[in-house]
Amino acid sequence: MKVLVLSQHFWPESFRINEVAQSLVEQGCEVTVLTGKPNYPEGRLYPGYRVGGVQTERHEGYEIVRVPLCPRGSGGAFRLVLNYLSFIFSTALLGPWALRGRRFDLIFVYGTSPILQAIGAIVLKWIKGAALVTWVQDQWPQSLEVTGFVRNRSALAAVAVVVRWIYRRCDLLLVQSQAFLAPVSRMAGSTPVAVHLNPGDREQPQPAPLPPVLAALPWGQVFHIVFAGNLGTAQALDCVLDAAELVGKEVGVRWVLVGSGARSAWLREQVHARSLDQVLLPGRFDPVCMPALFERADALLVSLNRGEALAQTVPSKIQAYLAAGRPILASLDGEGARVLAEAGAGLSAPAEDAQGLADAVRALLQRSPAERAEMGEAGRRYYRAHFDPAQLARDLVGHFERACALLRGK
Repeated sequence: MKVLVLSQHFWPESFRINEVAQSLVEQGCEVTVLTGKPNYPEGRLYPGYRVGGVQTERHEGYEIVRVPLCPRGSGGAFRLVLNYLSFIFSTALLGPWALRGRRFDLIFVYGTSPILQAIGAIVLKWIKGAALVTWVQDQWPQSLEVTGFVRNRSALAAVAVVVRWIYRRCDLLLVQSQAFLAPVSRMAGSTPVAVHLNPGDREQPQPAPLPPVLAALPWGQVFHIVFAGNLGTAQALDCVLDAAELVGKEVGVRWVLVGSGARSAWLREQVHARSLDQVLLPGRFDPVCMPALFERADALLVSLNRGEALAQTVPSKIQAYLAAGRPILASLDGEGARVLAEAGAGLSAPAEDAQGLADAVRALLQRSPAERAEMGEAGRRYYRAHFDPAQLARDLVGHFERACALLRGK
């Protein structure tokens, strides 16, 4: 099967779709990726890439075709909107030219925000006569409202109209959690909707060692709580700092927030202003270092803001945390909390509840090392049963075959 993957973000940016594309190749698919020029999360183009022109490269057995976009810059809504719109226009206008003469059985959209990127895929569907499958990772317009990006009711209603138009031009919609099924189905019209979970990380043959700045931390001497990922507006980082302040320094806990994002500068300012010496911000590191980092952690932290759309989401870091076999501390609602409770992999508090998170930290500290180890093993067992990348890749190919059959039957 010839598959065109359309995703605004792709390798060397760190997104789950990178490994999904490789898994599809291993399932026998002939994969081409249509994406933008890498600039996430710092907002600057990676070395070796230029803003203009179409660039192509080979990676891990498939071709990547990169169209121009406006880098997101150091922050601000205007540059972010330009970043999104430039990719939509590039895929819709330049994508057909860059992929001229090529035939595809199916176009697969990795539907992170903004879901509007699927507009380019719809244009390519019409031109190529291919089936179209969109994997919905974020609910629009709900996620715009939850993050505070858009609050105007008329604007949100207009976005909802566009999202319904996109959904109803797909042959199949996949959603990343069971909780997405009902709200997406309500907008999808006659387009069928199915659940397809985000897989965990593929095993690395040779995991990378810890960078020196992380290796130098006093692992084993104090209790290290590690957060790894985007330091953005949806991660409820103010709640994390409040919980760190409530737990205090006397219990020997360190909070290690690894990553970067829109709130990196704010975090540094707050840590300094509040004298939170127990909160460390070492920066962003290559994802290949994360298994070694997780192995050293005493607990792994995931947090999200309060809101219906986010409560229906399972953050992708949960899969990585479960696979690591370490106890998990969570500050979130809904599907993410349900997965952790079902797995028995850790302790959780409601979203944006700093006192609840602090209490969960203290409760975990009171557990014996053997009890914490069993939480980690329970998480690992749950991961193998639900998030195995190879099995989910086989399931994904099955979804593709169904979408192609649906197209042929129209």
